[in-house]
Amino acid sequence: MEAVKTKPYPSDAAEVNSEKRERKLLMGNEAIAYGALESGIVFATGYPGTPSTEVVETIAHLKPEVFAEWAPNEKVALEEAAGVAYTGLRALVTMKCVGLNVAADPLMSLAYSGVEGGLVVLVADDPGPHTSQTEQDDRYYGKLSLLPVLEPVDPQEAHDLIKYAYELSERYKVPIIFRTTTRVNHTTADVEVGEFIELNRKPVFKKDIERYVRASMEGNRKRHKWLNETLRKIEEEFNEMPFNWIEGKGDAKIGIIVEGAPYNYVKEVLPKINADFKILKLSTPHPLPKKLVVEFLKTVDEAIVIEDGAPFLEEEVKIAAYEAGLNVPIYGKRSGHLPLEGELTPSLVRNALLSLIGEEGEEYTKPEEVAYAESLAPKRPPVMCPGCPHRGSYRAALDALRDLKLGRYSVPIHGDIGCYALSLLPPLEAIWTEYVMGASISLANGQSVVMDKKIIATIGDSTFFHNGIQPLVDAVYKNLNVLVMILDNRTTAMTGHQPHPGTGGSETGRKFNEIDIEALVKALGVKYVKTVDPYDLKATREAIKEAMQIEGPAVIIAKQECVIPVIRRGEIGEKPIVIEDKCTGCKACILLTGCPALVYDPDTNKVRIDELLCTGCGVCNQTCPFDAIKFPSELDKGA
Repeated sequence: MEAVKTKPYPSDAAEVNSEKRERKLLMGNEAIAYGALESGIVFATGYPGTPSTEVVETIAHLKPEVFAEWAPNEKVALEEAAGVAYTGLRALVTMKCVGLNVAADPLMSLAYSGVEGGLVVLVADDPGPHTSQTEQDDRYYGKLSLLPVLEPVDPQEAHDLIKYAYELSERYKVPIIFRTTTRVNHTTADVEVGEFIELNRKPVFKKDIERYVRASMEGNRKRHKWLNETLRKIEEEFNEMPFNWIEGKGDAKIGIIVEGAPYNYVKEVLPKINADFKILKLSTPHPLPKKLVVEFLKTVDEAIVIEDGAPFLEEEVKIAAYEAGLNVPIYGKRSGHLPLEGELTPSLVRNALLSLIGEEGEEYTKPEEVAYAESLAPKRPPVMCPGCPHRGSYRAALDALRDLKLGRYSVPIHGDIGCYALSLLPPLEAIWTEYVMGASISLANGQSVVMDKKIIATIGDSTFFHNGIQPLVDAVYKNLNVLVMILDNRTTAMTGHQPHPGTGGSETGRKFNEIDIEALVKALGVKYVKTVDPYDLKATREAIKEAMQIEGPAVIIAKQECVIPVIRRGEIGEKPIVIEDKCTGCKACILLTGCPALVYDPDTNKVRIDELLCTGCGVCNQTCPFDAIKFPSELDKGA
């Protein structure tokens, strides 16, 4: 798609060459970062979450002077960005789909207060889902908060549309929800970009009780009325804005109303269908530009709405048609032409369009060469990395329960969001639950009250700072019988090793303070706190056994750095070897750890260690019942 020419730069931009433009191969998230920097943002924050993470990382890399740093969670991020926008400067907040649930509380009040400087809330939805707990559709938050929602169709439009979003935000003094989906975030394309700018502004915040203090009931009613009026004005603008347009055969009687990434699928499949269609392409699902939609519907005999996620646009289009007194059949997900679940594909879109002209669709079949290549690849389920410290933590927990004769199916072990959720798979099969940030502790709290036993919660360090502190406070306050294992691998690993408050790290190289987890937990009032190295199975197991017998809350911090940064720094040390004379082929090391570096050879009935994968963590040599796995240095000492 060609770049859309909107107002190129704000009037108060510092001197800039508006003709300096170039084409770059960019991922959608990178294109968004370029657009934000071309809009003069001074502040970018969020919480890491696929598929949104690369936006803040790219901003930090391209322009470190911008305060582009991660927040402990999405609520804090939005509130901090709002503080910046209140002063008249521009800010960006990013998060994945479920992150907006965490930020929903400030979002609702922020809609009433509005902003002075442009504020964009980027929320990356994940139809599929590919990497998320749910397929939630965050366009509904636009309707709930009475805020405008924009959605791009590809990286170029993502770049251009976010620049428009800042203009829109400042023109109407409201934050903008910028909804993307995985296909746009992680698609790579040629993108025309311009020059980064700085705005000639100084931060100014004026006291305005009615606007900024929500305790004012009369003021809240006035701000609600202001927000409704503002939304109506924005709808009028959306009827004419350059990112919405009509294309296709002018006399076609079948209409397609499409939003987001599926626009590309429509363009791909239409040449293969022997019929004429007319397309209304929208980038503004809320408020719906009803005038534009109604005018389009008046020219067709029937229409289909194509969108990723829930039937949000379909519902809005039907409301607009009803209010206008139109009797045009409108199809989509509700009519069964497209599925309510999962991500749309060109094949699904093609079949939906064929059904409108009375032709049968076809089941998608993979090209022969693709199917053949996939048949050759071994099935590889997700697995913890070789040397992952979480493997030792869960192995020790299961062994501790065995030693205490509690049985692995008698004591629930709650999991949380992070790499350690992979402990659900064989051979560990450790965790019983995993669904939202911090819930491991809350679930354990509740069950400890009714099950009359100590319940285990496992939570990562970044997740603990995100939403785990509050439920631990409740456990201390109510003296609940829980064991919280904080799996401290010194990073936010699952989303690409971003820093968090427990690391003291910074995305841009700024000097921050490191929050000591052990000191924090003790300050909350937890009496039993112990830090262990999960590579030391015996010490970790004994600590867990001791903690399980403590009445009231106990915390074990399993502290060992994620092995991936260690590998990248070239700090892998000595690696163990298998003493073949002692190896019986029992496979205990494999069955107890599941480490990919351990390989069983059926020809020799021996286990060998893949040196390319092994990181030297030493967990396997602590599980061998025949002492057949040793470090070379141990053998030297024995000699």
